[in-house]
Amino acid sequence: MTTLTDLNGCDAAAFIDTLRGIYEHSPWIPERAAAARPFATVAALKYALQTAVAKASVDEQLGLIRAHPELAGKAAIAGELTQESTNEQAKSGLNLCSAEEYATLHKLNADYNARFGFPFILAVKGPDGNGLTRSAIIETFTRRLKNQRLDEMAESLRQIHRIAELRINDLLKLTLTFGPTIMQWAEIIGAWSEADDGLTCSYMTHVHQRTAAQLAEWMREAGMETHIDAVGNVVGRYLSHDPEAKTLMTGSHYDTVRDGGKYDGRLGILLPIAVVRHLHQRGERLPYHLEVVGFAEEEGVRFRSTFLGSNAVIGQFDMALLEQTDAAGVTMREALRAAGHHPDAIAGIARNPADLPGFVEVHIEQGPVLLERGLAVGVVTAIAGSSRYLVELTGLASHAGTTPMNMRKDAAAAAAEIVLLVERRCTGVASLVGTVGQLQVPNGSVNVIAGHCKLSLDIRAADDAVRHAAVKDILDGIEAICARRHVDMEIEQIVSAPAAPCAPALMDQLGAAIERAGLPRYDLASGAGHDAMAMAKITDVAMLFVRCGNGGISHNRLETMTADDADMAAQVFLDFLRSLG
Repeated sequence: MTTLTDLNGCDAAAFIDTLRGIYEHSPWIPERAAAARPFATVAALKYALQTAVAKASVDEQLGLIRAHPELAGKAAIAGELTQESTNEQAKSGLNLCSAEEYATLHKLNADYNARFGFPFILAVKGPDGNGLTRSAIIETFTRRLKNQRLDEMAESLRQIHRIAELRINDLLKLTLTFGPTIMQWAEIIGAWSEADDGLTCSYMTHVHQRTAAQLAEWMREAGMETHIDAVGNVVGRYLSHDPEAKTLMTGSHYDTVRDGGKYDGRLGILLPIAVVRHLHQRGERLPYHLEVVGFAEEEGVRFRSTFLGSNAVIGQFDMALLEQTDAAGVTMREALRAAGHHPDAIAGIARNPADLPGFVEVHIEQGPVLLERGLAVGVVTAIAGSSRYLVELTGLASHAGTTPMNMRKDAAAAAAEIVLLVERRCTGVASLVGTVGQLQVPNGSVNVIAGHCKLSLDIRAADDAVRHAAVKDILDGIEAICARRHVDMEIEQIVSAPAAPCAPALMDQLGAAIERAGLPRYDLASGAGHDAMAMAKITDVAMLFVRCGNGGISHNRLETMTADDADMAAQVFLDFLRSLG
């Protein structure tokens, strides 16, 4: 059996020969990576090989892509694949395609080659390493045909790195400690949904309660003292031997958006449970209590109120929200009581900040930054603050055919100019983003100049001063646009949330754990809101981001990650927990 020690100790020729099958017909990759030896970890080896590809010329990268065979193509049918490719295609049953499936794949291969000039590359063993179904392969093939060429070339290289990662695992006979369990648990609860198609789990529905019960069961099996509190948070405590010890908190939310992803929020609950189970099996205790919280609600889908779970934990739950109603007219109070909870006990959930050394949240990135840099994990610097507004514009509805262009009071034209203003002002500034996500022309007609228009504004930045400056410029710009176009405006602020900077000491501990795992530390801001934002009001916080696949898509059924990345994040998190001792 080949080991990392063997690879570090052999001569360059033996190193290249041993890794010859990792990247298809491309021995130049291990040849260039050999100089980086010795590798402290397998992750460092994988990263060195990946770096060799990243530093290669475009022609070399294209050559690597073109060295790969088509899926279920002529070479596969003729038995001319490498042993590695043969095994991988067989894992997904591509050697068992029906005549119709072969015809579909043949057509897709031809269309793809015609569009991009290289073969379609997909790690058919899939995110969990167990193999994608043929229908999933065809669906992915069809979706990626719509990509732009540069984007698809980058995705092809990422898929090649995933294939290489799995081949290295096989070569070194590696068994992932945490990743497969985390992925399996995510699949189990990800199959429970309010909708017939896709994943929807909103606050205090039957699906939500079933998910909470399952999380509690896994926590108990992992060796934690477990309960579900009055707001629906699932709480597991892994106790220290010292009863007077403080409590480090971790966790995330288990509710979802409509038709959401399997890992958003839930990764930050499942991963710590898996780590605690590992500690418990070893009989290992930490010098502090570790509390894992599955926050009951963060997304605001059912009652249009976000961070219910974490706001209860920090003692800032707004009891007036209990009278808020859902689309069916059910109040939050009624929903809680129907689920067996006692709303009047919510105030008692609040933690004492003096007992908390910090809160650390593991979360899928929900963006493409780590993906584009080929990194499994990253350290979050701050969670962006957000300013949100509803803007109503009132012009004058008049005949589209008879009103001269210079005499119009067109609310839609003003709105269009505002959209471009937001885009222009928020482009090119670090961490600053601006979005007009809603745009309506009420009662609009094809032959009527728009007299009324509604739009939303969402301005975010990790630095509050940057955000406030952008908001001022945009609001001043809206006023100037409306004055010039003789359009009246009404602006209502609906959200003002400050940025939540992460604690430098906790960030450094996470960064050091990443480096000990054999990867470079990379820091990035979070543009999305997280429960850590609420927790930052009472204690120091930190976040570990985990790479998000499929171009960084999240809040979507295409959201994905790999068992290897989940395992790496868990190893980093475990090292972090031990280093805090």
